[in-house]
Amino acid sequence: MNNRLYVGNLAYSVTNETLIQQFSEFGNVASAKLVMDRETGRSKGFAFVEMESESDAQAAINALDGRSVEGRALKVNVARPPEPRTGGFGGGGDRGGYRGGNNRY
Repeated sequence: MNNRLYVGNLAYSVTNETLIQQFSEFGNVASAKLVMDRETGRSKGFAFVEMESESDAQAAINALDGRSVEGRALKVNVARPPEPRTGGFGGGGDRGGYRGGNNRY
């Protein structure tokens, strides 16, 4: 198991300090990081919390998954590694559209 936890369905008013308080009931919290929207500076409603041990992480999952915090039922589970990104903004392909002029093909 991993010590890094995904915490979802957070109220926008939740802070890193709130997370640390909630999770420290179940062991030592190594870090807590809310994910913020780059454009608005507002929370995206989820975070990652790293516990110092696997047993602390499991205790936090067991106790906090589904618990109501500031009116929202938390979703707490082991964080998965990010999916590799595919596609994106690479070039390629004829996108059609206007060819211009009186050229005949």
